[in-house]
Amino acid sequence: MSQRKRSKGLSSSQMTDGEEDCSPSQRDQPFQDQMNQKVSELVQFLLVKDQKKIPIRRADMLKTVGQKYKNYTEIVNRAGKTLQEVFGLQLMEIDTKLHTYILIDNLPRAEGEYLCKDKEKEKMGLLLVVLSFIFMKGNSVKDTALWEFLRLLRVHPGKPHKVFGDVRKLLMDEFARQKYLDVTPIPLTDPPEFKFQWGPRAEKETSKKDVLKFVAKIQGKDPTFWVSQNKEAEAEAAS
Repeated sequence: MSQRKRSKGLSSSQMTDGEEDCSPSQRDQPFQDQMNQKVSELVQFLLVKDQKKIPIRRADMLKTVGQKYKNYTEIVNRAGKTLQEVFGLQLMEIDTKLHTYILIDNLPRAEGEYLCKDKEKEKMGLLLVVLSFIFMKGNSVKDTALWEFLRLLRVHPGKPHKVFGDVRKLLMDEFARQKYLDVTPIPLTDPPEFKFQWGPRAEKETSKKDVLKFVAKIQGKDPTFWVSQNKEAEAEAAS
């Protein structure tokens, strides 16, 4: 790499005859180097934060870039482009009021493809089953109905599972915190009951059409067998 001569603010008339004036791109190089460094730091920060699949706050991203850094938007855009081109991840805002972001990855597809890490396959498989059940039941189910469904699959919420561990905690704590599931208390219920729906991360990482294909493959039927769900899935895909 050729070394750049520094003019130290001297005008061309003050420079010696043997020196060439710096081009605009050369004068901007220190700024670009700083920008590249900030982009790299933000990408690393986002990848680390995404390990736990917990939404990332804009305030924390701003701290990483620097509170007073004027080019925050450009840095975020460039970091997002790097994540997409290099890691196949998409930085997306899921809450415009709280300004929280997630990195979008793909859930297991109906064809059985897993784009997540090997150690996460089992959990993501269970999540896909739960999302399928919620969708097929009208996009909202009570916890009692979900627990009953899981027991049919020999997954008991009240007993430790050799793969999933504490299933109730996995669904109501981990998946809810990661925004895969939206778990809402049902008012005036004793003992307390909860409503399960798709969370914003699930809505971004998969689709109703893919979930319906998954269900159809398991049951050996065509997606059109479920008229209402198929119509809803097609409408979502067309939007």
